[in-house]
Amino acid sequence: MQVYHGSYMEIFDIDLSKSQSNKDFGKGFYVTRFRHHAEAWAVNMARRYDKRPFVTEFTLYERAFEEKDRYSVLRFDDYNEMWLDFVVLNRDPAFTTNQHDYDLIEGPIADDKVQNRINDYLDGIITKNDFLSELKYHEKTHQICFCTINALQLLKKTDNKYASYVTRISEQVIGKLMTDLNIDEKQAADIYYTSNTFAALSDKSTGQYEKSWQQIYEMLKK
Repeated sequence: MQVYHGSYMEIFDIDLSKSQSNKDFGKGFYVTRFRHHAEAWAVNMARRYDKRPFVTEFTLYERAFEEKDRYSVLRFDDYNEMWLDFVVLNRDPAFTTNQHDYDLIEGPIADDKVQNRINDYLDGIITKNDFLSELKYHEKTHQICFCTINALQLLKKTDNKYASYVTRISEQVIGKLMTDLNIDEKQAADIYYTSNTFAALSDKSTGQYEKSWQQIYEMLKK
């Protein structure tokens, strides 16, 4: 499986000690199988630190999910009550260390919209059942958290030109959008990363990454 990590720099060596606490699945290194999610996260991180966005691609050896004698794995197939309780526990600021001993955790993401509703649930504004009912209509999301050094052995940085091509094309297209529409980078990135054009570009099997950025921009305009 190809997975992606969005940041303001290319990742060469993963240092778990630099991971932040109180994330969805605790402290760890996060990736997603949806490249467009990693792209969007990279833009947000780059804007926060005044850097350039970068998506690092990894190959995940999926045997981990079968080798239960070597890896402790937790998987959530979708948003559900167990997922909610687990995220609430990990996001509790009272804890600075992981409240579990899993090597790998896979499941959906508590993005900003979902996190806001989690806060409403914790404040008693909505019930757990109402909150879970809302999540049935939420966009499909995905993340894997590598919580231990043992788990990181299953990741290998992908050495190919595809990620670089997509990144370069994306930068050119976003810049052109900003100029032509007289909008800021966030607005341009929102238009681009939510488009069908970017979805096609992100799918390596379409071969769209072999086109020039000008061709991709024309596709976007149409």
